[in-house]
Amino acid sequence: MPRVLIIVPAYNESATIADVLQSLKDHAPECDVVVIDDGSTDHTSEIVARFPAVQLVRLPINLGIGGAMQTGYKYAIRHGYDIAVQCDADGQHPASEIPRLVSFVQEGKADIVIGSRYVAESQYRPSFGRRVGKSLLSRLVDAVVGGGLTDTTSGFRAMNRAVLSVFAQTYPDDYPEAEALVILHKSGLKAAEVPVEMSPRLGGATSITPHRAVYYMIKVALAIFIDIFRTFTRATGDARP
Repeated sequence: MPRVLIIVPAYNESATIADVLQSLKDHAPECDVVVIDDGSTDHTSEIVARFPAVQLVRLPINLGIGGAMQTGYKYAIRHGYDIAVQCDADGQHPASEIPRLVSFVQEGKADIVIGSRYVAESQYRPSFGRRVGKSLLSRLVDAVVGGGLTDTTSGFRAMNRAVLSVFAQTYPDDYPEAEALVILHKSGLKAAEVPVEMSPRLGGATSITPHRAVYYMIKVALAIFIDIFRTFTRATGDARP
């Protein structure tokens, strides 16, 4: 059996982290868990310490989701894990679906498997603006990656060691999920989706305000356009006599 690590990035999630860790214990007891406390100023770390089987890595400052997740990827590589799963600390990601994500990776159906909110009919209902923004980003990513991906911003994903090796070395700093898929595509790795039923946040507040959402869309879109331009430039350059 592969060694599986669940990486839980957490920043000021004291309202939800205990329920998330208990759910992981109930639904994925065969997996190890590490919480990356991204410079929390509340009681997140103290609550994690109540779960003796859970490893805790405390970052001295807030690096953002990209830095926290790359810390988790480096941890997974250093400790010899075969598969890693990203599961957020706000309670939106269903722990009961983790074995299914892991099985898809284990069977070699893809190098990274994304839990998608949109690949099938779901009760999950984001705001209209967020849904439009995510749809536009997914179409941009799909223009580069292919495969008909519908939820490129989902943070609920399982990946093999090849993906871990790439992400441990190169990972976007902030709002990384969509851009990271382009990085994997350039490395020759395959992404796929499975439908999952997401939940609303169990508590706390999202860090993605309307202003940050606009910044997120512009930043990721520019990164993807630059990648498309570089790919086109290389292709036309190679085609010259």
